[in-house]
Amino acid sequence: MERRWVGLDGYEVVGAVRGGRQVLRVRRHGWLIADCSSVAEVARHVDLADLCEVIGLPARRDTEKIERAGTSSHHR
Repeated sequence: MERRWVGLDGYEVVGAVRGGRQVLRVRRHGWLIADCSSVAEVARHVDLADLCEVIGLPARRDTEKIERAGTSSHHR
């Protein structure tokens, strides 16, 4: 999964390749705002302190295959 940061007011920053070079792509509500070559350039468009990295969680296990745990004797 690619790294992605989201911020207030619909901002999103993702890594991209443009013209064979890596850039940080800034979008707002899905619209392209800028392709930036540095973090300083990103900071011209969005407050870096407002950005949070999106972390993908692992897929949920099949609950039908999980056996129900019994209680211990001291919880009865």
